[in-house]
Amino acid sequence: MIIEQVLAAPGLTGFFFDDQLAIKMGAEEDGAAYRGCPQTAGFSEVRQRGESLSIIFLLSGGEIAFGDCAAVQYSGAGGRDPLFLAEKFAPVVEEYLAARLTGREIGSFREMAAEFDSLPDPEGRRLHTALRYGLTQVLLHAVALKNRKLMCEVLAEEYGLPLIPEPVPIFTQTGDERYTNADKAMIKRADVLPHGLINNVQSKLGTRGEKLMEYVKWLRKRVAELGGESYRPVLHVDVYGTLGLAFDNDLDKISTYLGRLGAAAAPLRLRLEGPVDMGSKERQIETLVKLKEKLDAQGSGVEIVADEWCNTLEDVRDFVDAGAAHMIQVKTPDLGGLHNSIEAILYAKERGVGAYLGGSCNETDRSAQLCVHAALAVRPDQMLAKPGMGVDEGMMIVFNEMQRALRILKLKQKAGVGARSWINR
Repeated sequence: MIIEQVLAAPGLTGFFFDDQLAIKMGAEEDGAAYRGCPQTAGFSEVRQRGESLSIIFLLSGGEIAFGDCAAVQYSGAGGRDPLFLAEKFAPVVEEYLAARLTGREIGSFREMAAEFDSLPDPEGRRLHTALRYGLTQVLLHAVALKNRKLMCEVLAEEYGLPLIPEPVPIFTQTGDERYTNADKAMIKRADVLPHGLINNVQSKLGTRGEKLMEYVKWLRKRVAELGGESYRPVLHVDVYGTLGLAFDNDLDKISTYLGRLGAAAAPLRLRLEGPVDMGSKERQIETLVKLKEKLDAQGSGVEIVADEWCNTLEDVRDFVDAGAAHMIQVKTPDLGGLHNSIEAILYAKERGVGAYLGGSCNETDRSAQLCVHAALAVRPDQMLAKPGMGVDEGMMIVFNEMQRALRILKLKQKAGVGARSWINR
């Protein structure tokens, strides 16, 4: 099977691009927008629409493969690649990449992903992470079409993994609508919730953590009210380093507070993402190691999830090797090629560290679908319902793609390896 033509189609993501620096410097909320001047290069507004770019392969057998380039909400922040705008990068796809892809035989996903993930851009720099993310998605889809297999089957075969036809727990995030959307997640029986977006000390955490404590108590009570005895989701809350701000990075105070927070969540399991932000990877790792040791020593059962300063495959390996967290978030757009996210999950699992296939609210339906297949192959402890912050849409996309794949896998498993293939025709 040959790539005959490469096309690019602009699209929208499930959320927005936000200028994190401008927001930190005081840009004021104005409904769904922000008032103020952008501070990060490339931004025309503090909040602007999220853009994607579909890469489309027209294949020699008449098949069509596609994947979506997408970047995280806070693009250009924390060393990330600059803002990803479809108009700017479409010519890179249809001219620069097309010249290198047209006429290529579709071979191994793993080999082709590694090749194009390392390809320099026209200026000699590494391709934008969003381009690498979308390009490896379409390569995976093309390999699946060629072999008439599900994408998760391709990955399982190429990485030598057992393909287990069981769902991966789905983590649903609420955004700022942390009460109403938590209700939605509970009604839909989300496996993990709510994220909560606890990104401000005064308004969301509380100067002594009292507002988050109240919220966790409400979550525990509400789960019982809406879910009954049989429903026991994991509580996973992202605090964006605000515990460090509230408690002056005093690890004794933070661990004591988290012990109380875990008790308030009981009998539900509690995960706490990003308790501190120490301003550098080295200091972040050092601090999380110490905090994890304190939590384990007190037997609280609260789990720390690493996020800030853990952006690349190399970062994931460093955090895992140091034992800096109970769980690592793998933010798929930040790792570029999808194969890097796969490698990151496998690296964490092999070393006994929890693995969370995350990403961004600012992705697309297509990137979410591809991540479902990656999750079914590598089996992280949980994966993010994405895109968006509204619960309904992201959970629907991820849950439905997972159920479709599982139904087909179970049919093929029942019929045997030699069963006819109706897949991806």
